[in-house]
Amino acid sequence: MPRMLDVSEDVRAEIGDEEADRLLAGDNAPGNYDCTSCRTPGDSERDRTSTVLFVGEETAVLAFAHAACLPSQVVPVSEEQLQGAVRSITGAGTGAEAGNGAGAGTGTGAEAGTPGLRSTPAVPAQTGVDPTSEWAVLGVTSGLVLVGGEIHPSLVLEPQTAISRPGSDGSAGDEFLTLLLERGFRPVADVNTAPPPLPGWSVLVAMGKLHAVLQPGAGGQPVAWWQAHEPMQVTDEWRSAVNRSNRVLVYAVPVGSDTQQPREDQLREALDKAAANGRLVAVSMPLAGT
Repeated sequence: MPRMLDVSEDVRAEIGDEEADRLLAGDNAPGNYDCTSCRTPGDSERDRTSTVLFVGEETAVLAFAHAACLPSQVVPVSEEQLQGAVRSITGAGTGAEAGNGAGAGTGTGAEAGTPGLRSTPAVPAQTGVDPTSEWAVLGVTSGLVLVGGEIHPSLVLEPQTAISRPGSDGSAGDEFLTLLLERGFRPVADVNTAPPPLPGWSVLVAMGKLHAVLQPGAGGQPVAWWQAHEPMQVTDEWRSAVNRSNRVLVYAVPVGSDTQQPREDQLREALDKAAANGRLVAVSMPLAGT
């Protein structure tokens, strides 16, 4: 039976016309599925459904999502992360760690290679501030922030040590915010004002967890600016909010700003203090858009 599937041109190019046509005809597509974004049930016979192809170095996994949650797209991920997703899908893993119940999830770390992030307790997390730079160790907090009278799903990035410009001797101190401003982030003077969108960037929430922050790559294909070593468990409230708005507010502060807070009221206080001191930048990003 034909399915209500969306197969993007990028996905079709990866899987081939024959396989794409079989999916649309219902031969290889599931009737029922768990949405790879919100993790709630879907039915490809009744609901518009996106095909999402996760591509690693050696492996590719085709997943399905509500079209309202994610567009059909190809998502580049690390091979390690993809293998972890396969274990999660097949039930071979130990399951996701529970959130801390306070609404804000945090992660920190110093592990080399790709970054990792999960809710309490903290585990390794990193990000590349610039593709040509060394890895920068960040603390990342997810939470709901009240902006202009509305609740917004947000991420707050704070380096654990001073970030220097690639190729410099570090004498200029922490240049994290300067580097982000050069990439399109904007200063925030008042947290009650929503930050502007950053074209071409997006936040990937898949399989119910935070996986990556994507930036434009060569040929328009998104690449990971930050990618989780272990996808971050976010609260149900955060995930519901991001699926409603399809946007995430991404804030950044310099080292020592103390934004890794266990409660969202404390997180907001830290953001207000950083803004008052001229130490807060932010943008908004769509949910896993291309």
